[in-house]
Amino acid sequence: MADETTTSHHASATLSAAVLIALREAGIPFLIGGGYAFIRYTGIERQLKDFDVFLRERDYPAAVRALTLAGIETTLPFPHWLGKAVRGDDFVDIIFGSGNGAAPVDDEWFRHARDDAVLGIPVGLVPPEEVIWTKAFVMERERFDGADVVHLLLQRAHELDWPRLLARFADHWQVLLGHLVFFQFAYPSQRGLIPRDVMRELARRLERTIEAPPPIDRFCRGTLLSRAQYLPAIGQWGFTDAREAPRGGMTEAEIEVWTAAANQVDTSQRVD
Repeated sequence: MADETTTSHHASATLSAAVLIALREAGIPFLIGGGYAFIRYTGIERQLKDFDVFLRERDYPAAVRALTLAGIETTLPFPHWLGKAVRGDDFVDIIFGSGNGAAPVDDEWFRHARDDAVLGIPVGLVPPEEVIWTKAFVMERERFDGADVVHLLLQRAHELDWPRLLARFADHWQVLLGHLVFFQFAYPSQRGLIPRDVMRELARRLERTIEAPPPIDRFCRGTLLSRAQYLPAIGQWGFTDAREAPRGGMTEAEIEVWTAAANQVDTSQRVD
């Protein structure tokens, strides 16, 4: 990766620099992701509304202490995945998971991070595999990240660690397959970028699914894709929510908080 990228379009560069410096000085490992990583990996420019810092959940309390000592206020609007560093009207997202509870930040993110520099500060970028993994599940009415996934594949498919990407999706492999099909539809001349072995493996899994009897339990995994659009299945049609244990990693209370916020979505404040 190049050493540095311009951030003149960033609305809160001063706060961002203060956050990064505070975390570095405290020795807290973190990565830069979101819209910034997307720009770096695809070359597609976009106006960033905030700045996304990723760290392990176990490091979040230490990050809060470091930011507080630096005079930066923090809030924790969604305790299962997202905090914020705030100064005035500016904020930086402090992320340790995903809204659906399916993509926690773990050691793999750091082992495969890419070197970069932000505001003159050396940082690691969230690996492209994890950027794809997290964006693949964003399918809300007000936001669908499918085109982002397609363009990450277009620009980075040749260098992806495909076995690791498959492992990331695990039992949610159909989500990856869906995006790979969208990629082939959008860019048919570039379909050779997707390794044939990957498509064959996913096709074999699909064939096995077609031949196997459906699950007896009525559960809905649509809530992993949208926190709002599949609620009738949970509230009215008798399906259980796949985000909740034992299938998922969220508690009932966490789901309630995350669902309640769906009615207050402000796309200008979105997490990229």
